[in-house]
Amino acid sequence: MSIFKEQRVGVLVDIQNMYYSAKVLHQKKVNFGQVLKAAAGERKLIRAIAYGIKTLEGQEEKFFEALEKQGFEVKTKDLQVFPGGAKKGDWDVGIAVDAIKLSKNLDVIVLVSGDGDYIPVVEYIQNTTGARVEVIAFEESASGKLIEAADEFINISGNKRKFLI
Repeated sequence: MSIFKEQRVGVLVDIQNMYYSAKVLHQKKVNFGQVLKAAAGERKLIRAIAYGIKTLEGQEEKFFEALEKQGFEVKTKDLQVFPGGAKKGDWDVGIAVDAIKLSKNLDVIVLVSGDGDYIPVVEYIQNTTGARVEVIAFEESASGKLIEAADEFINISGNKRKFLI
């Protein structure tokens, strides 16, 4: 990451995107503490928010608590289960809204997701607030256009020993 120590940084983590990418690509889990350290670097970390989905079983509670101990504010919402049995749970709109709101008072937004749906938000923030938008994700599953749009990109797969458990 960049060497500007005075930069105020906000880190937004799409837990589901990272969890499934790590599982499918490497059969491992993401070390979110190391991701947070890499995202902030030597800069001033103002906020770190991790966005997760709660299931009916509630098995993820201990995981959410662990994230809080590592310095994340955890936002959750319930998994939606539709009458036909289909399930949906994502935070794309919530993360996008928070990114836009936070970018007005920060120098850098670090988006921890490879989801190409964030491209319009990245471009909006860069062109409207002047904040930098950096992306941390798995290059193999990240949108090429998102990587291109980002001011900086860190490939988790490029340092598996550091970023994966």
